[in-house]
Amino acid sequence: MSLKINQERNIIDSLLRSEDFALEMAQTLDAAYYIGLNETPPPFLSKSEETASVQMSQKEEKIAINLAGFYALECGLGALCSQTHQKPTDLLQILVEKKAASATMLLLNRFANATWKAGQPFRDLDRIKRPIFKAASLLPKDEVQKDYDQIVAAAGKLLASMQEVRGSSLEDQMKKIRSLLQDESFAFDIASFLDSTYYTAQKQIPPPFLSPEEEKATITKSVKGQKIATNLAGFYALECGLDYLQTTQHKLPSEILKSIKDGTVSQADKQLLCRFANATWKAGQPFRSLKRITRDTFTPFYFLTEADIEKDWVQVKAVAGLVLDKL
Repeated sequence: MSLKINQERNIIDSLLRSEDFALEMAQTLDAAYYIGLNETPPPFLSKSEETASVQMSQKEEKIAINLAGFYALECGLGALCSQTHQKPTDLLQILVEKKAASATMLLLNRFANATWKAGQPFRDLDRIKRPIFKAASLLPKDEVQKDYDQIVAAAGKLLASMQEVRGSSLEDQMKKIRSLLQDESFAFDIASFLDSTYYTAQKQIPPPFLSPEEEKATITKSVKGQKIATNLAGFYALECGLDYLQTTQHKLPSEILKSIKDGTVSQADKQLLCRFANATWKAGQPFRSLKRITRDTFTPFYFLTEADIEKDWVQVKAVAGLVLDKL
């Protein structure tokens, strides 16, 4: 059993670093989105998009890069609240005091790896070919610790921003989180904070978050690369969620994938995978434009409609089918 698990995990691990598979997956998920709306999928890329480029703000990309830990925490926190029936501030306090159980740490680390992965192809598709872009359970301990340091730092910042609702209901606390999620100034504050804590954790002196040049600079991006990146969120959600379920349930990845594809997956596992999809979707939005975080749909999973969740599930099922074919 363990040999078969390792074999399947190694195949998935190799798929993660394949540009050809990234394109195939992006095309599959883009088509699945339209099919889910009962629409005919258009061509993935027009002739002009194949070679076109677009200018992006360097400042916004720097902010986006450093928001992965926050979105991982927010989505992981929502999952934990649902499982334990605790309030966000109570769980945040446990994280800040570094008293979290190993099971909690495992779940949050998988969310952190998922949101980090989702941002990489927006920076450059070549980044997925690096050795560190690998299956979550194959990461070395120092990389896992870096992710958890970001989670704990984000927890401290979020807890400090939620003091006014600390004694309030779950609903009120989720509303506060929603307002922070959609706040561009908070996004800047937590991104700069997480950037500095990254360097501090490595025992380095943090540089200024943005240089005067970076404040105004633009970066040229490939339209094709950005289109691929936009449509890979579901893949990274499924891969990290699958890794978590396989680790905790000791099942073959293919067994879990089959249950997703044929609809026999448990309701709890389905909801958790949709939370991973929400996390990776969120992580990609500020790379496209920081303004996208101000939209109504950029909200805690707690407030999502069944229709919103079903859109994510369509993506998860499409990923499961394609990955299962490769196994």
